[in-house]
Amino acid sequence: TSLPYGKQRRLEIARALAAEPKLLLLDEPAAGMNPQETEELTAFISEIRDRFHLTVFLIEHHMNLVMNISDRIYVLDFGKLIAQGDPAAIQNDKRVIDAYLGVSEDA
Repeated sequence: TSLPYGKQRRLEIARALAAEPKLLLLDEPAAGMNPQETEELTAFISEIRDRFHLTVFLIEHHMNLVMNISDRIYVLDFGKLIAQGDPAAIQNDKRVIDAYLGVSEDA
């Protein structure tokens, strides 16, 4: 409890790695983190993925984290798959933009 929040999250992930998984499941690991903690967590997850050759299944709303560590992204809107692809394709997908940024009333 004496560790800063970001370090607590990193410790939780390290504990999960002790089981030597082939797949690491992370559900909103950056929730409640400030931008600096999120940036550090992004680097940490990338390092883990590359160093241990792990597949990381990530559910996350922090788009910078998602875009920086993902090879492939699946986007759900109310439980329905609306897009899939690499980060560049997702960033430019009209359905994703409409669902998560909203549609202009003039559109």
